[in-house]
Amino acid sequence: MTWSELVVSLRELNTLSIVVRMLFAILAGGVIGMERERKRRPAGFRTHMLVCLGSALVMMINQYIFYTFTQSSDPARLGAQVISGIGFLGAGTILITSRQQVRGLTTAAGLWASACMGLAIGIGFYEGALIACVCIFLTITLLDRL
Repeated sequence: MTWSELVVSLRELNTLSIVVRMLFAILAGGVIGMERERKRRPAGFRTHMLVCLGSALVMMINQYIFYTFTQSSDPARLGAQVISGIGFLGAGTILITSRQQVRGLTTAAGLWASACMGLAIGIGFYEGALIACVCIFLTITLLDRL
């Protein structure tokens, strides 16, 4: 199998691409979660990994339904539900302190971004997910110092 054949194969939904997508989602979510864990935030390493992995799985299920049962289904419907549903999880990380300071917004945004990254991975948009992972990581690490 040539490199170009492998890349094409990974864009299709098959056993190899499912394994690669799930491992990539765990890794990408872990990269973001590792930084949150290091700062002892409420949603850390495992949470970000699970959000990214779950989002990737939803997109693979969506892709499977679209190609297996009927092509008249909406291929973006499940992904849209992930985006709105993750808001509830993110809301659980936001706290208002006794001094009326809002805490946890970056963690909530990181969870949302991890979900979006997982959706990209789940549909096979590896390049976009990798670039997003780097951008998210740089944003939460470098801009924290400003």
